[in-house]
Amino acid sequence: MKKIAGRKSEDDAKIDLTPMLDVVFILLIFFVVTATFLSETSISAASSDNNNNDTPPEDNDKKNILFEIGANNEIILNGNPRPIIPTQIRSNIDQLKAENPAASVIIQPDHDSDVSTLVLIMDSARQAGMANISIVEPN
Repeated sequence: MKKIAGRKSEDDAKIDLTPMLDVVFILLIFFVVTATFLSETSISAASSDNNNNDTPPEDNDKKNILFEIGANNEIILNGNPRPIIPTQIRSNIDQLKAENPAASVIIQPDHDSDVSTLVLIMDSARQAGMANISIVEPN
């Protein structure tokens, strides 16, 4: 059959969708793979609503490991009048954590203390496997 000028045959009018589908599938695979590697990190803030009001205050004091940093960078553990030396921090945390695995570390630095002492205590607590480390403002 002879073509008439200006008219196209039926076969020429069809559009091949195969390359477009290939691109769509490649994009789909790309987004699925990228989405599985994205991880969201968050910090959960402790609130007073989570605390159980039925427990006496003495139990709450036992669960916390309190480090107080004095003005001249002396480190006091749980209100003990005798300061501890920086090399004893990790061993004290390990011992107190063994006694109470649910314990959390609370650090109370003085306004005149060095940040390096605070970081030293935080690093020692992380090395001991403590997950809950809080810094509170001095009274």
